[in-house]
Amino acid sequence: MLSAFGRAFRTPDLRRKLLFTIAIMALFRVGSLVPTPGVDYGNVQQCVAVLEGSTSLLGLVNVFSGGALLQLSIFALGIMPYITASIIVQLLRVVIPRFEALHKEGQSGQSKLTQYTRYLTIALAILQSTTIITTARTGMLFPGCPVDVIADDSFMTATLMVITMTAGTGLVMWLGEMITERGVGNGMSLLIFTSIAASFPSALWSIAGGANGPLNFIIMILVIVLVVGLVVFVEQSQRRIPVQYAKRMVGRRMYGGTSTYIPIKINMAGVIPVIFAASILAIPGLLAQFGDQTADWVVWISNNLVQQDDPLYIALYVVMVIFFAFFYTSITFNPDEVADNMKKYGGFIPGIRAGRPTAEYLDYVITRITAAGSVYLAIVALIPTIVLVMLGVTTNIPFGGTSILIIVGVGLETVKQIDSQLQQRHYEGFLR
Repeated sequence: MLSAFGRAFRTPDLRRKLLFTIAIMALFRVGSLVPTPGVDYGNVQQCVAVLEGSTSLLGLVNVFSGGALLQLSIFALGIMPYITASIIVQLLRVVIPRFEALHKEGQSGQSKLTQYTRYLTIALAILQSTTIITTARTGMLFPGCPVDVIADDSFMTATLMVITMTAGTGLVMWLGEMITERGVGNGMSLLIFTSIAASFPSALWSIAGGANGPLNFIIMILVIVLVVGLVVFVEQSQRRIPVQYAKRMVGRRMYGGTSTYIPIKINMAGVIPVIFAASILAIPGLLAQFGDQTADWVVWISNNLVQQDDPLYIALYVVMVIFFAFFYTSITFNPDEVADNMKKYGGFIPGIRAGRPTAEYLDYVITRITAAGSVYLAIVALIPTIVLVMLGVTTNIPFGGTSILIIVGVGLETVKQIDSQLQQRHYEGFLR
């Protein structure tokens, strides 16, 4: 693989794309360290040390922003508003017929949906930045911190911070689109990859401390390698449904008669179910921070839905991951639409009649595969947490199952794109 990287950098066009991608990723990391105007950076560092190990929704979002959220930097929101907007627009296709019609229009319809996603991203950025600044001014962003992170709490300062963070989100969105257009790989995914990978060294180093630190460190490394191998194996696995196209005469030419297949991945929903489940389960703990700490409901949430090793939390997490896996797969893969397209072009599955029987067969296969894929997602997401509990480590590390799924998935897709471009230039790819 190292020699393949060397060949990639010796190819002028591909080298230009790789260097451009690396430069944008470096710029994104630099922006994550630049504080927003009006923020006392020294006090922020002191408060972050107090909040270290948080399992709240803000702690989860902070991982996806590469630590920029709790630093209150200009890229504090990261790419999360865009991801949220993309998911909302995709889910609205089921509710709003206009969105579904645009999705089927091809390139022009997709361009309009992308434009709607950008508008929604800016709106979400304004909402989220206002929420974060409000919680920072009231002291709820850093519970227990004795100093103020915002020295001047005037309206003009708060407005300037909202504008800065919103503009930062727009810039991050533009940087991601520039990578997709002029670089290698999917820009938004690579920015998430950069954010999560940036938190790894410090988190691993935190495990190495303590009496059994070196042993825990070695065990955690072995677990990460095992989980990465499992993720690579499953993400590369697919069920291939054979499809045969009948021969047909068009004028004097014979068309069809070819055989192909429909590739169905075991995990068609990707990492979306894990993100949804973790985000929803983190909301009660976030709301409890704003309530009376002596109230019964706050105490119950603190005892059952805050720590990731609580039995109730784990049970709800598994159920929600399985539910969202089925829900998201049903949205992204429509058996009736696939069956109609196959029938339109003269395709059929051997042994299955075209039309309704094909749709029922595809639905049966998808249901079985999604059942296995959802269980796989839940297991991968829980393995790091279970191992940390067994080792007695209380540090909330960012390389949980969600992070590993994202990093490995983005890495595989990027390597495949580089490999395809190498093969176009008659070089050996990464995969021999």
